[in-house]
Amino acid sequence: MAKLLTAFIVLLATCFPVFAQSAPSPAALKDLAPTGKLRAAINFGNGVLAQKGPNGEPLGVTPELASALAKRLGVPVEFVIYPAAGQVADGATKNAWDIGFIAIEPVRAAEIDFTAPYLLIEGTYLVWKDSPLRDVEDVDKPGLRIGVGLGSVYDLYLTRTLKNATLVRNPKGGAAGGIEPFVSDKLDAAAGVREPLDAYAKDHPDVRVMPGHYEEIRQAIATPKGRGAGAAYLRSFVEEMKANGFVADALKRSGQTAPVAPPAS
Repeated sequence: MAKLLTAFIVLLATCFPVFAQSAPSPAALKDLAPTGKLRAAINFGNGVLAQKGPNGEPLGVTPELASALAKRLGVPVEFVIYPAAGQVADGATKNAWDIGFIAIEPVRAAEIDFTAPYLLIEGTYLVWKDSPLRDVEDVDKPGLRIGVGLGSVYDLYLTRTLKNATLVRNPKGGAAGGIEPFVSDKLDAAAGVREPLDAYAKDHPDVRVMPGHYEEIRQAIATPKGRGAGAAYLRSFVEEMKANGFVADALKRSGQTAPVAPPAS
């Protein structure tokens, strides 16, 4: 009987997830919940990451991840709501949140530490149905104007990479922030996240979404600089939640189809 019990325990150990995470150290807990609660920045500007519930409450993969992390830390979660990712990034220097869900971007890395990505989404263009533009490479030409949400990851990326086209920024930001100036000013293209652009095109037959992408947007969990123990714990947490299927299941529950990022190398 004792041998059978020992064998069963060994079997359980071998079946336990490789990325199972230990309890947070006092230093990690202090970094991630310095006020006694986990203040999680939620971006409503990207519907892939978060959606509003019947009473305005956040639903989706990011609030589910935040709630799971708070439970792991043994503290309550407080959602800090933003309409766009650029404003989330600005809050990092104002002690407004402890973790945020925004895309990895070199410009932001000066003030923010990122985990490896948990989710991958595509940045692409919306154009008019009869536009001669067919590929994303066609959009970077002199005289062409592109609508984009101010401070979004694609605003930062395109600002850095476009050589000829002009960006027209929407101060509201958001994953589909480029659509508003695209329509109102009759621009040549709108830059944004594929899923909301596809949703818009589905209801507007006068536009179409390009099949390719100019950027693979790596969505990660962020924490303000100077919280080393907390950042290390977040990196391990993200790998576990990808490996055990939590991220994939949360996406399904919210009706989203974006791919889960591969394990960090």
